[in-house]
Amino acid sequence: MNTCVTDFPSRRGRRLRSNPWIRNLVAENHVTLDDLIWPVFVREGTNITEPVPELPGVNRYSIDTLIEQVIKASDLGIRCVAVFPCTPSNLKNETCEEAWNPGNLVNKTTQLIKKKIPEMGVMLDVALDPYNSFGHDGLVRNGQVLNDETLEALMKQALVQAESGADILGPSDMMDGRVKAIRESLEKNSYQNTLILSYSAKFASSFYGPFRSAIGSSGNLVGDKKTYQLDYRNSEEALRDVAADIKEGADMVMVKPGMPYLDLCKQIKERFKIPTFAYQVSGEYAMIASSIEKGFFDKNQVIIESITCFKRAGCDGVLTYFAPELAQILYSN
Repeated sequence: MNTCVTDFPSRRGRRLRSNPWIRNLVAENHVTLDDLIWPVFVREGTNITEPVPELPGVNRYSIDTLIEQVIKASDLGIRCVAVFPCTPSNLKNETCEEAWNPGNLVNKTTQLIKKKIPEMGVMLDVALDPYNSFGHDGLVRNGQVLNDETLEALMKQALVQAESGADILGPSDMMDGRVKAIRESLEKNSYQNTLILSYSAKFASSFYGPFRSAIGSSGNLVGDKKTYQLDYRNSEEALRDVAADIKEGADMVMVKPGMPYLDLCKQIKERFKIPTFAYQVSGEYAMIASSIEKGFFDKNQVIIESITCFKRAGCDGVLTYFAPELAQILYSN
């Protein structure tokens, strides 16, 4: 019990809320540019900026155009981007070998980012869904998503991503044992300094729809992902998966989606004392961005509030499509 609390009128809580300077002085949480990772989408072609209809204000970029956007983001103070590919349909198949092609979209993009903006951190997803004709995060045989066979593919994918210069690898596939397999492969091949930000608490959620459209996998998905992504009714199950990933070598862990799972963010941070991130996923972003467009929300205020809630829940950082706009808001303040 907090023994410093006294009764009214000795205590008037409104005194600490009476004007902006005192509210800022005693604020318990603040969002900074260092808290942000910006997810971006890359596609084939040149000089392309292609709006994603399901995500107002979000675009798919060709590599050359994306580099220009990343330079602008760097100038705003954003220090890390997460690159996701919109893989051409002719490069998707059942074996997913494009995932470990050193010259695939994300690897070429990473190489160029590190050449042009070497101080920019680059995160890449380790999962097969952008390359899988079935739309799943793992290899599929006879309608079943294979665990152990997928691990072999993920190790190959992770290794070429590390070779391309990726700073952070994000296993998002939710296969059992994948963090251990990836970490051992990195160690064996002298990439011991490559970070792993594991999607440890990734739930089978309805909030991913716009993202799947953005990377072109929604039309490929056969069935659902409930046999490997977490059941949204469970928290203890999620905590067990987080514990397993930490033991296997994850440097950081993530909760995905974000805002509907703030309770997990809080529990993970308090229990494990490890860098904890949340992904404000496409469905969360789309709801807020669409409401901003309709005039339901004050743009600046709702963006800051939506990200600050992650900090209040214990998150060390947030992946958000609002990153450039939030950077401009913070810069203007």
